[in-house]
Amino acid sequence: MAPAVMAAVLFSAVLHAAWNTLIKASRDKQTDATLVCIAGGLIAAAALPFLPSPLPASWTWIGASIVLHVAYFSLVARAYRFGDLSYVYPLMRGSAPLIVALATAVLLRERLSAGEWLAVGMLCAGVLTLAWEAHAARPGHGTATVSAIANALVIAAYTVVDGIGARASGDAAAYTLWMFLLTAAPLTAMGLWRDRAALRARAARSWWLALAGGACTVGAYTIVLWAMTRAPIALVAALRETSVLFGTLLGGLVLRERLGGVRSLAVGLIAAGAIALKLL
Repeated sequence: MAPAVMAAVLFSAVLHAAWNTLIKASRDKQTDATLVCIAGGLIAAAALPFLPSPLPASWTWIGASIVLHVAYFSLVARAYRFGDLSYVYPLMRGSAPLIVALATAVLLRERLSAGEWLAVGMLCAGVLTLAWEAHAARPGHGTATVSAIANALVIAAYTVVDGIGARASGDAAAYTLWMFLLTAAPLTAMGLWRDRAALRARAARSWWLALAGGACTVGAYTIVLWAMTRAPIALVAALRETSVLFGTLLGGLVLRERLGGVRSLAVGLIAAGAIALKLL
C-alpha cells in the first residue's frame, strides 16, 4: 500500500472514531445517530453540484449501499445504548475485515499474499482482544453483543458493495456523497415517524453535534472509498480498523470507561498489523 494511501486511511480512522464517540456520549443515541446522518446528507447535497455524476454502472451498488447503511446507523445506535464504546466499537469493527478479505478473494479475485493475510489477522486479533478485555472487565453486554455482531456483518457487506461501486463510479467522492444524500432520506422519515417532536427539539439544541458528526462520517468514508480505488479493498478495510485504537482511547479519556491490562497486547497487535501492511 502506498504511503499516501496508508496515511489517508489512518486519518479516516481518526474521523470515524470521533463521530462514534459523539454518538456514545449522547443522551439520545438513536435521535443523534439520525441527525448525524441527516447532516451528512446536507453536506453531500452542498458538495455534489461541484462533482461529476457517478457512472450508470454504479447506481445499483448505491441502491444496495443505502439499504445497508440504514441498517448500520440503526444498529450503531442500539449497540451504544446497551454497551460501552470500548467494547462495542472493537467488536463491530474487528471481525468485518476478515469477512471482507474472504469475500473479495471470491468475488473480485483479489488475492492477498501470505504476509498480507498475516497483517490482516494481527489487526483483527488486536481489535477483538480489545473487545474481549472490555467485556471481561464489565460483562453482561448481551443486547450490545448481538447488535455489534449483526453490525459487523452489515459493515462487511457495505464495505464490499461500496468498494465495487466506487470503482465502477468513475469518481469515489461523487459515489460516496450520493450514497449519503440518499441514505439520509429514509433515516429522516424513520426519525420523524418515531418521534417528530424529539427530533426537532434535539436538532435545535445540538445542531453543532450533528454537523460535526456528519462531517466526520462523510469525510471518513469518502477517504476510505477513494483508497479502495487505489489499493485492495481487504487491505484498506483492515487498516481502517486502527480506528479502534482511537475509539478505545476516547472511551477511556472522554467517557471514563475502565480498560484492563490486556489492552497493551491488543494495541501491540494492531500496531504490528498496520506496520506489516506496509512492509509485507
